[in-house]
Amino acid sequence: MQKFTELFIALDSTTKTSEKINLLSTYFSQASTYDAIWALFFLSGRRLKQLVQTKKLREWALELIQLPLWLFEDSYEAVGDLAETIALLLPANNNAQDTMSLHEWVEQKLLKLRKAPEDEQKAIIFSAWQLFTPESCFIWNKLILGNFRVGVSQPLIIKALAKFTNLPENVLAHRLMGQWEPTEHFWYELIHPDILQNNYSRPYPFYLAYPLTSTIDTLGDIDQWQVEWKWDGIRAQIIKRDQQLFIWSRGEELINESFPELMEAAAALPEGTVIDGEILPWQMEPDRVGEFAQLQRRITRKKLTKRLLQEVPIIFIAFDILEYKGSDLRQENLRERRLNLINLFTQLNASCALRLSTPLNVNNWEQVRQLQASARTHKVEGVMLKYLNGAYLTGRKRGEWWKWKIDPYTIDAVLIAAQRGHGKRSSLYTDYTFGLWAGEKLVSFTKAYSGLTDEELHQVDAFIRRNTVERFGPVRTVKPKLVFELAFEGIQRSTRHKSGFAVRFPRILRQRLDKTIEQADSLTNLETLLTQGN
Repeated sequence: MQKFTELFIALDSTTKTSEKINLLSTYFSQASTYDAIWALFFLSGRRLKQLVQTKKLREWALELIQLPLWLFEDSYEAVGDLAETIALLLPANNNAQDTMSLHEWVEQKLLKLRKAPEDEQKAIIFSAWQLFTPESCFIWNKLILGNFRVGVSQPLIIKALAKFTNLPENVLAHRLMGQWEPTEHFWYELIHPDILQNNYSRPYPFYLAYPLTSTIDTLGDIDQWQVEWKWDGIRAQIIKRDQQLFIWSRGEELINESFPELMEAAAALPEGTVIDGEILPWQMEPDRVGEFAQLQRRITRKKLTKRLLQEVPIIFIAFDILEYKGSDLRQENLRERRLNLINLFTQLNASCALRLSTPLNVNNWEQVRQLQASARTHKVEGVMLKYLNGAYLTGRKRGEWWKWKIDPYTIDAVLIAAQRGHGKRSSLYTDYTFGLWAGEKLVSFTKAYSGLTDEELHQVDAFIRRNTVERFGPVRTVKPKLVFELAFEGIQRSTRHKSGFAVRFPRILRQRLDKTIEQADSLTNLETLLTQGN
């Protein structure tokens, strides 16, 4: 466990990508197979479901620490993270004698917690707290609560594995896709150069478009590009292999049960087919895309009712084919892949749930500009520009797939409440609630926590501390004095929100030092944006 703790501390102490790759590669090369696979499991964002109730962990920590509840709660508010608060308050054990490895702690202790009786749970946790250093206690607590995170991305982990194994990054990326268990067998299949993959459910790594940062005229001849709408749905791959069907989201979640009509339609696909596309909410009359929020109703329900299926119909728009009749087509150029995709759909019976994407008919870049400017009226996010001679790559690459999104909605709102952030932001008030005018009253309409620099965050934090009006648990209301320009991607009516509206992906663009709160926008302005968008 100590080696994994040292890795975590080292990763958390640097922002340099090259250093993180070296640290990970060194760890994987020196660790046992069992430690390496569990480290990979946790570092790649996978987690064990919460093993002990938060309430119990707090109670047992208080018993061992022997602090009054009010002092523990004040400490928790100051730190902002329960796992870290407990680790900091436990009696220091800087000379820990932990001799068990990561996999031994996980397999012999951690995994036993879920089904163990309460007294045994308590004994296991107490023994760990008394053996570990504060840093190991922090990781241990995070693993128990199921919210362990560290600042390494999947592409960075793949680069480290490539350095360790000398395997191509695209091969490793594919082997890590989908659901896998942290076993010796999987580790062998992951790092061995001659393994032929036989997991029929495994999706391919998604190819992601890069935001367009230059003018489209610099892209050259428009005849070399395929122009499509940028849909606002769930990116997914539909796979048919070994007479089995799988629908994978870009987040590597198997979503078969959420979309039974897609499973039924995909049954007609030939063996050895993988198509890439977008799941969209769809209004059949008129035949057009619906609201993304309706789609969320489908993916958040554990059980789909007949009524919900009728209220939120969906389609899958296929815009690429990655495998056909068992052959991997990713190295073929887009022209060839498109021909295969068209050929596939000519063999299928017409299905409302499974549709072929239609590229936009454009002859020059000015027409593309006009389409991009009209995107919101079509309920799409913008346009996609795909190089016709390009292969299907892995991850986000610059140069061959571009996304040109429409400008977001913007509105000027007043800061009315705040609470502390998490992790490195736990000592600062960085999670903000904003209000708009409804007559002479400010009404809460959204929360946002991204967009400000570190210097600006400290300035706003100081303001909040000086201008707190009331406290409600971790939330502080503040005197309405600061105006911020917010951006968001979508807007719709909502009975769940006090303002009557819900917005998508809100973030802060800048503080409006030139405006007083009286000059901030109102709910009427929000209504106007909604009307214009529709």
